[in-house]
Amino acid sequence: MASSDNPEIVERAIKEKEEKEDKKDEQKGGFLEKVKDFIQDIGEKIEETIGFGKPTADVTGIHIPSINLEKADIVVDVLVKNPNPIPIPLVDINYLVESEGRKLVSGLIPDAGTLHAHGSETVKIPLTLIYDDIKSTYDDIKPGSIIPYRIKVDLIVDVPVLGRLTLPVEKTGEIPIPYKPDVDLEKIRFQRFSFEETVALLHLKIENKNDFELGLNTLDYEVWLSDVSIGGAELQKSAKIDKNGMSYVDIPITFRPKDFGSAVWDMIRGKGTGYTIKGHINVDTPFGAMKLPISKEGGTTRFKKNKEDGGDDDDDEE
Repeated sequence: MASSDNPEIVERAIKEKEEKEDKKDEQKGGFLEKVKDFIQDIGEKIEETIGFGKPTADVTGIHIPSINLEKADIVVDVLVKNPNPIPIPLVDINYLVESEGRKLVSGLIPDAGTLHAHGSETVKIPLTLIYDDIKSTYDDIKPGSIIPYRIKVDLIVDVPVLGRLTLPVEKTGEIPIPYKPDVDLEKIRFQRFSFEETVALLHLKIENKNDFELGLNTLDYEVWLSDVSIGGAELQKSAKIDKNGMSYVDIPITFRPKDFGSAVWDMIRGKGTGYTIKGHINVDTPFGAMKLPISKEGGTTRFKKNKEDGGDDDDDEE
C-alpha cells in the first residue's frame, strides 16, 4: 500500500515539515534579536565610554532692549549645557509668544549655531512684538494696558548616537501696550515782557494714560502760538507720573511778541491764544526706558503776568 493511501503517515510528514520550518523561524528570529541586542549593547558601551548625553536648557532672563508705541524688541536668554565630548549643532529654534492662549507672534530660527563640547553658553533669541498686529487681531487688547505673556521655545539639537532631540523651555511675564500721554499747555506766565524779547514759563500738563507709572527724565518740544513758532528745546526734567495720573511741568522759553502781528494784542489782553506743541518725553518704566511722543494741535492757552508786572497771580493752582 502506497504511503499516500495512509492518511496518518501523510499527516505526520506534514507536521514534521511544519515543525522544521518553525524551528528555522525561531532560529532566524533569535539571530535577529541577538544582532539587535548586540547593536544596542555596542551603542550603550559607546555612550558609556565616550560619554554622550542629552543637553539641558533653561531660560535665564528676558530683556526688552527697545520699546515704543509701535513695537517691543525682546531678547530671551537660554542657557544650554552640552555634556558631550564633541560640539553638537543647534539645528533649529522654534518660538511662540502667546497671551492667555492667543498667539501674539511665532517664528523659526534655522541653523542656529553650534554648542561647544563639554561647555555651556547662553543662546540669545531675538523676537519682536508689533503692536498694530496685536491690536488689529485682538480688539479687546487696549492701548495703555498690561497683558500677561508666555514664551515657549523649542531648541532642536543633533547628538551622535541619540539623534535629534528637542529641548523645550518656557517663561511667563507681563508686557505693556504703551499709549502716548496727553498734553495740554494750560497757561503761559510772563516773567519778563517786551515786544523785542519776552521770557515766559509754559505751564504744561502731562496726563499718563497707561496702567503703569512713568518717570520723566527729559523733554524735547517745539511750540507754536497763533501758527508762529516760538521755539523749542530739550530739557532735563524729573517728575513722576502715576499710572492713569497727571503731572505738571514748567518749561522756560524766550520769544519775540512782535513776530505775532495783531495776535500780540490778544496776548496782552489775556485772551485765549491758539497753540500747537509737539515733542517727545523720555521716561523710565517698569519695563525699561521709553521715548514717547507728545502732541497737541488746535489748543487754546491763557497768558498770565507776574504780580510785579501788574498782573493777577491767582493761578487757580491744581
